[in-house]
Amino acid sequence: MAVFKLPRPVWLLGWVSLATDAATEAIYPLLPFFLTRVLGAGAVSLGVIEGAAEGVNSILKIYAGRLADRSRAKRPLVLLGYAVSSIARPFIAVTTGWTQVFAVRMLDRVGKGVRSAPRDAMLATWATAATRGRVYGFHRGMDHIGAVIGPVLASLFLLVYPGEYRTLFALTIIPGAVAVVLIFFIHEADEVRLKPDTTTPKPLEGQPGVPSDVVSGFSRTVTPASRTVTPTGRSVNPSGAAGLPPSFTRFMLVLSLFTVGNSTDAFLLLKLTDAAGTPRFIPLMWAALHVIKATTSMMAGSWSDRVGRRTVIAIGWVVYAIVYGGFAMSTSVTALFAWFLVYGFYFGFAEGTEKALVADLAPAECRGLAFGIYNAVVGAGALVASVVFGLVWSAYGSQAAFGLGATFAFLATALLFIVVPSRGDV
Repeated sequence: MAVFKLPRPVWLLGWVSLATDAATEAIYPLLPFFLTRVLGAGAVSLGVIEGAAEGVNSILKIYAGRLADRSRAKRPLVLLGYAVSSIARPFIAVTTGWTQVFAVRMLDRVGKGVRSAPRDAMLATWATAATRGRVYGFHRGMDHIGAVIGPVLASLFLLVYPGEYRTLFALTIIPGAVAVVLIFFIHEADEVRLKPDTTTPKPLEGQPGVPSDVVSGFSRTVTPASRTVTPTGRSVNPSGAAGLPPSFTRFMLVLSLFTVGNSTDAFLLLKLTDAAGTPRFIPLMWAALHVIKATTSMMAGSWSDRVGRRTVIAIGWVVYAIVYGGFAMSTSVTALFAWFLVYGFYFGFAEGTEKALVADLAPAECRGLAFGIYNAVVGAGALVASVVFGLVWSAYGSQAAFGLGATFAFLATALLFIVVPSRGDV
């Protein structure tokens, strides 16, 4: 399989994400029940907690991405981010009110905000224009495998120790520590050499900011201290002095529209829990979702290398809209669970491919900033979407809230084909 040919650092970062997601996702599917039933919070509080947490990490992602562009080594930022999350996460075990959960989630997301853009920029240095989809798809796939392992272990734990949610939350420090240790085995090279690639996809025509490896496919050397010549002949400094191309800006604007309707998955879990009447099987449902995420991510990433990013992203966004429409109209736990499984295809098609498109559009010397902006747009959208979703849910019910999310997704998909440039398909 092609994934076995990926560089060793890509595999290590994949294992880091697997361990981290195993810890995070052992908690996350139980959090809506824990907040609303154990701590007595409501839908609005759930939206505020998840939205604000994502908002904080979205701001940090911009600064972390910019700092990564200016630093010779990105690993220290990645290590700091994973360490903060791994230390903070288990403290949910001792919370007694929703405001304390809010504080823990904020710290957890601070860690994610620090690590995400530098990590994504690191992954880009070990990928060519023809393998970016595969690299980011693989990484998302490892994320989702961890998100299968964590909930399954959580379910087994709760079968043996029913109701021991706090003990379960405390035990997540173990996979968190494993993730931090693995980062020490990742060694950044002082320079990245890309070999000639005769399978490079067709470049984005007329885009002056497209990196030279996308345009030519020939080998190049990038060093932190060097200067890079863009396809237009401009000499730019790797510190990020060169601006991002208009095509990147247009993609971020369309993505912003989509994310305004992309609320936290905690609301999906809350409706599932209410329909099931118990949280006992919710972690297993969450694990089943991530099985689909993992398998689809790896397939869709490689597919986007061949047929184009825009088409694959659009498929994912349409699936999202359909699922939210299904959640708006369904009430039985069987129907909701079926829609929940389909939801996994949205993640598989969209998440890794969006990142690959960011790497396509951004010049190599400011990809850290580009990924920071990308992650910030996703996080800021989650803040707005989650708060609005909670308010609409409380005022008009879940049907109206899910219907609103579906509408934004359909609108964003249409605009994606209007304002985002194609790449031979695209």
